Amino acid sequence: MSNLKYMLAALAMAALTSVSLAPAPVWAQDEPAAEAVDDAADAAGAAVEEAGDAVEATAEAAADAVTADTAPAEATAADTTPPNDEIGYIFTTFMFLVAGFLVMWMAAGFTMLEAGLVRQKNTTMQLMKNIALFSIAGVMYYLIGYNLMYPGDGWSIPGWLGAFTITSLEPVGLADTETDLTYASVGADFFFQLFFCATTASIVSGTLAERIKLWPFLIFTVILTGLIYPIQASWKWGGGFLAAEGGFIDATFGAPFQDFAGSTVVHSVGGWAALAGALILGPRIGKYRDGGIFPMPGANLPLATLGTFILWLGWFGFNGGSQLYMDTAANVADISRVMVNTNTAAAGGAIAALFLTQIMYRKPDLTMVLNGALAGLVAITAEPLYPSLTGALLIGAIGGVIVVFAVPFLDKLKIDDVVGAIPVHLCAGIWGTLAVCLTNPNSTFIGQLVSVIIVGVFVFVVSFVVWLILKAVMGIRVSEEEEILGLDVAELGMEAYPEFSKG
Repeated sequence: MSNLKYMLAALAMAALTSVSLAPAPVWAQDEPAAEAVDDAADAAGAAVEEAGDAVEATAEAAADAVTADTAPAEATAADTTPPNDEIGYIFTTFMFLVAGFLVMWMAAGFTMLEAGLVRQKNTTMQLMKNIALFSIAGVMYYLIGYNLMYPGDGWSIPGWLGAFTITSLEPVGLADTETDLTYASVGADFFFQLFFCATTASIVSGTLAERIKLWPFLIFTVILTGLIYPIQASWKWGGGFLAAEGGFIDATFGAPFQDFAGSTVVHSVGGWAALAGALILGPRIGKYRDGGIFPMPGANLPLATLGTFILWLGWFGFNGGSQLYMDTAANVADISRVMVNTNTAAAGGAIAALFLTQIMYRKPDLTMVLNGALAGLVAITAEPLYPSLTGALLIGAIGGVIVVFAVPFLDKLKIDDVVGAIPVHLCAGIWGTLAVCLTNPNSTFIGQLVSVIIVGVFVFVVSFVVWLILKAVMGIRVSEEEEILGLDVAELGMEAYPEFSKG
């Protein structure tokens, strides 16, 4: 009906227009005809006005309907859009989880590397130690380690010793009640940091391979992951005296200790603990005899190479996640920079070892190249953000050079390191920590050096004492017969490659 009304109004408007604009014919110039035309025009105008009122009313009603439909939707969208703090909280938490996956996968890298660099008869033992130490680290970091490392306001001795309390997570339904969204989920942070703790024990495992008993090693792992690692890590990452503004290092040397992702806090710690164990345990039978050094090559270089690539991959999470925030464009850009520098340093370490072994031995040494890449990764870990790509390449390359010279140096001292973990993690870790002052303006060489010494003395002395106690109480080394037979059979009764067994 309304449509018909509008059509009639339009026709009337057209008629009115034609009447008003067209010249009147001669026959219509008389007065009665003119009056008739005027009457028709008045009627048409009234119809048009009525139609216009109807159209206006309809438009207003439609606008009201549209407003009524869309206003609730707009309000709902505004209510559900997360504030900036919540968005940052979400992305940083997600970053910790993804980086944690990568660092966890490094456990597989250490396992494959060690399984490839030991002799066939000791392979299963390395597999057992790595799965066991990883699990022990998970439990000890929950029971003691995390709050020792991050005590907040609960220091037992301020700046030196954290809190001896069990880790607790946020309550279920945090999103409904949480008001402090300035960082990340406690669960995500714990998840990420846990795998750093496990890494230190993996370093020790490789050095002491082929002659250490299983249970003394696992007991040492309990102490390392539950006490030694978290206590010294709290001095740096927990806001202790090495890192605090106005703390000992800052007040004495003009800048706090800098260690971005753990060249010292993680890698050198594992190296110091491994060195203490190697000195007490002694070398493998036949390694150093008649005044010579006799190589004992690993059984599976493909596995060792696979392990190196897995570690290389995991290091992107190790260093990238240590940016700690992914809440702004600047932080995301910095994470990208960290990852690129990490990769470049690894490449520099591998290439340096490749060329140097060619020069020194007239043939490149694969195991040195693998460890050169790892040394480059360890070296850049102390500061992967500030260096340019050229700087990262040089830092990594020097790490590779250090490994090539440190391995034979340890042999001359008759310190038997089966996989080269001490040169990679301790020596390259010290170099990387000292190199921080070359690129990071918020550091000093003497401050870095003193911090390295403090951490090194603490870890080495405590580890040495623990190894001595274990040796006195239960013995830490297998018998000569068991070592010759192989730890797979002697300690576990299970071989990794049974098809190669005799009989």
